[in-house]
Amino acid sequence: MGLIDRLLSKQYPFRFIYSSEYWMVDLGRHVFPVRKYRLIYERLLAQGVRKDAFLEPAPAADEDILRVHAPKYVRKLQSGDLSRSEIEALELPYLPELTRFVWLHMGGTILTAETALREGLALHIGGGFHHAFADHGEGFCALNDTVIAVEKLRAEGRIARPMIIDLDVHQGNGTASLYAGRKDVFTYSIHQMDIYPAEKPPGTLDVGLWSGDGDDQYLAALRADIPRILNEYKPDLVVYLAGADPLAGDKLGGLTCSLAGLAERDRIVLEEVRARGIPVAVELAGGYGRDLEDTVEAHMNTIQAARRAQRAARRMALRRRLTNGH
Repeated sequence: MGLIDRLLSKQYPFRFIYSSEYWMVDLGRHVFPVRKYRLIYERLLAQGVRKDAFLEPAPAADEDILRVHAPKYVRKLQSGDLSRSEIEALELPYLPELTRFVWLHMGGTILTAETALREGLALHIGGGFHHAFADHGEGFCALNDTVIAVEKLRAEGRIARPMIIDLDVHQGNGTASLYAGRKDVFTYSIHQMDIYPAEKPPGTLDVGLWSGDGDDQYLAALRADIPRILNEYKPDLVVYLAGADPLAGDKLGGLTCSLAGLAERDRIVLEEVRARGIPVAVELAGGYGRDLEDTVEAHMNTIQAARRAQRAARRMALRRRLTNGH
């Protein structure tokens, strides 16, 4: 083993952000599989990942949430005083423990973005709640963790040109609405057109696919777009929503991507981003496979792609340092 390989021998050269409380909220027979968070965590432990590789998030501060969301709506979430129509739009049963679940996920994505800025890449075993608007929630998303994290870092002067790459099967209508008309953030989305949400506010660049489309259409769009938008926009942080729900057979999607196709998707995004030295915060986002193990497998493939991309980026950086004599 050469010097560079010895320096890169750590199994996962990045941190995971995770809380055991993510899967303790009891949604009953709801389609949202909170159990996947625990299964991914257990898979990583079985692979020998040490517990100190996981960072425990704290609930997000209200100050950070209120940069993005309306005070009246935030108070309603905290008190449970949501109307029937608001609960129906959220599509989740309101439970006392739901508020802590939501605030923890918001804190988790903030911590993921902060860690990515410091270390190059970090991965949130959770996150991706992109259907939340300023004043209401939709589609299992009470608050928008991606926008909350981005706006916190922007307010602190730590980033100026963020990019959101959203590859969940559903268009992030909340994120697009929150950033409507803004030129200081780039939002890129590949999503299925003929499913929820019915109204799809435009982002910076949107690629619409249709039921039955699969690996060929998906990967052709990525290969054409990702290098170009990274080169043109030159982001100082990428937030990547790596949804597992474009997978064939997903209960809430109609694309026919394979596990291998989604693994290639992750490779393209993460290697292109990290090869340019851009920090990336990864969120696992959606996934509703008829077999939960398929969703977990897709998410584990994302984690493996992150591992390879981060190792390659660190190898490149080490070679530069050794070549320069530092």
